[in-house]
Amino acid sequence: MRKIAPAVVVAATILLTLLPLFGGTFRVEQMTRILIYVILAASLDLMIGYTGLVNMGHAAFFGIAAYSAAVLADKWGMANVFIGLPLSLAAAAIASLIVGMVTVRLSGIYFIMATLAFTQIVFFLIHDGTWAGGSDGLLVTADIKAQIGGATLFDLGNLHQRYYITLAAAAIVLLGLFRLVDSPFGRALQGIRENQQRMRALGYRVNLYKLVSFVISGTLAGLAGYLYFALTNFADPTLTYWLQSAQIMVMTVLGGTGTLIGPALGAAFFTLFIDWSSELTDHWKLYLGIVVVAATLFAPGGFWNGLRYSIAKLLSIRRQREETSA
Repeated sequence: MRKIAPAVVVAATILLTLLPLFGGTFRVEQMTRILIYVILAASLDLMIGYTGLVNMGHAAFFGIAAYSAAVLADKWGMANVFIGLPLSLAAAAIASLIVGMVTVRLSGIYFIMATLAFTQIVFFLIHDGTWAGGSDGLLVTADIKAQIGGATLFDLGNLHQRYYITLAAAAIVLLGLFRLVDSPFGRALQGIRENQQRMRALGYRVNLYKLVSFVISGTLAGLAGYLYFALTNFADPTLTYWLQSAQIMVMTVLGGTGTLIGPALGAAFFTLFIDWSSELTDHWKLYLGIVVVAATLFAPGGFWNGLRYSIAKLLSIRRQREETSA
């Protein structure tokens, strides 16, 4: 089942290319938002599911990249994707490198609290500072385009072009992460998750591996942040708030950590459920809590693991029936 996950991603990508042909503006924008959260949840899964680090500051890198893109476009007129995107990713990567160098030496609750403290520091620096709009955020009117010379390759202000760019980015991130976790580096991360002391005894530089994983995860969160800014043309302090990190974690855990495709399913379910329930009632958070508790009780391994178990069980029952009839 694990080997078919990349094929599932490819098949889903092909099917989703058809969405603009049948869905209206709202559905296309909704799916664009879901794909952004797919990138965000999958990047967190690299930390939680494969490295064993529960990062409660993941939203900080998401927000740092979004704000970097907003400030570059609004203050310095750098709305070109070929300028804004690399600089935004660099900002997220540098931030994750600095934070990672301090926190990866910690473990357990101490790591969680340190990353939580970091995202709160970022939140208050943005919220209380006037350099980027303070609590009101920063609304940008510039068109976000990819330009070379006078030629425009694509326009992220265009509904369909933005959707296809985001879809391609999500597919590349997922497939790239599948390749990464199946590489020697990825297997070393999984060994660290299971037993750090044993990996140290085998000669692995555990903290360095964890730091690299932290930086990759934070940079991918920055990619999601840039795409979110391109979708909304807006950056506000709530992007870096700890509740945003908690939501990303819920998506990841609901889908199933250590699977990559599970967090993608969790992101889709979480976003669609909120959109649907918030239209029906003002008490949608109550129903979301009930769903999360029920999923934790009846599918503790997440949606994807539950699906894999169900399919394996059905195949086992079918095989037993065939052997009995033979």
